[in-house]
Amino acid sequence: MTAERSSEPARDQAAVGRFVERFASVLVEAGIPRMPARVFAALLATDSGRLTAAELAGQLQASPAAVSGGVRYLMAVGMVVREGEPGSRRHHYQVPDQVWDEVITGRDRLMARWTAVLREGIDLIGRDTPAGARLVESVQYFEFVGAELPRVLARWQEHKAALDRGADARPDPNSPAAPGRELRPDERPAPERW
Repeated sequence: MTAERSSEPARDQAAVGRFVERFASVLVEAGIPRMPARVFAALLATDSGRLTAAELAGQLQASPAAVSGGVRYLMAVGMVVREGEPGSRRHHYQVPDQVWDEVITGRDRLMARWTAVLREGIDLIGRDTPAGARLVESVQYFEFVGAELPRVLARWQEHKAALDRGADARPDPNSPAAPGRELRPDERPAPERW
């Protein structure tokens, strides 16, 4: 066990391992490949929030090649970052701060791409057909969610700040994050160009 890992409080490591596998299974159900899901869950459940590839391989009882593929996938989708040690070839992998914001923002960009392609489909198929009506509704849904997401993320940041202060977590009614408040044009995110 490394010095970094030994500084963590005593825990039932078998129970932690079962939690890692359970959470990884939930991530797999959501579409994340199995090894990246296991790596992410292991990093999330580590107090230091960072492990080397060798530590991950040992904890997950997986080959170094499997762990390498898992961290490559997670880095590509922004769920893990790699940090080097000065003077060493050894790297640590860790879950970035605000990882869930990154995941949600990535999905928002993906929905914007879907919306652009769906619009092309509407033009091709025709909005007055049953298929066109489904495409139109899909575009409307993604546009709605895309417009609401910045407000939800802002509300989360306010809520988290209040929790960190130990205060009541209700947002300021004048904040852009306030429920029911329309965003001014200068508060709206710029649309992505494809």
